[in-house]
Amino acid sequence: MTPRLGGLTSATLESTPSVCQSCVWWQSRGNREPDKRKWIEQAEDEWGAWGTIYRDDDGRVLGSMQYGPSGLFPRAADLPAGPPSDDAVLVTCAYLVTDSQPWVEQSLFLAAIGEARDKGAAALEAFAYRYREHVPSSERLLVHRTIFPRDFLADFGFRTLRSVGRIELARLELGGLVPVEESARQRMLRKVQEVLNPTPAPAPPGP
Repeated sequence: MTPRLGGLTSATLESTPSVCQSCVWWQSRGNREPDKRKWIEQAEDEWGAWGTIYRDDDGRVLGSMQYGPSGLFPRAADLPAGPPSDDAVLVTCAYLVTDSQPWVEQSLFLAAIGEARDKGAAALEAFAYRYREHVPSSERLLVHRTIFPRDFLADFGFRTLRSVGRIELARLELGGLVPVEESARQRMLRKVQEVLNPTPAPAPPGP
């Protein structure tokens, strides 16, 4: 069985959707567009894997997510509600091969939270959009996303740091995760966590 979650690196980038392989939108600012190979070298020297890939049991890629220290993504400084915090890991984008498997994106976020906390980051941040209530979920859960639904992030415990119109910069403090009322989506998240981190079976009693 192939591990479902793996690091996004120079070695695994070619297995991601083609739109992700050469994109440097987040790495650019103004008319300055970096060489992606050089950016990858810098990212991996400073941070390591700069995202996560989710595969099925046969090794097929179902989705990927890019994230890393906020300083690696200059574009974020120019976005409404930016810039992100210097002490945060920033989730910049996610790509799902299909929008019919929402647990893939949830698992990718859980991986980003766990890695950021393990590496000592103070918080995880992402840009969010506050949709109107009548907007159907099919329009909120697009296959390619750089700005995430505000209610989706709220279920993880993200809080608004600042907002401009309907765009927000949302922050999840990692020093102590803020408990939120469990919703149907959160119950699914808890089940995903249980699958990814199963409780070890108790040791058999001694003779």
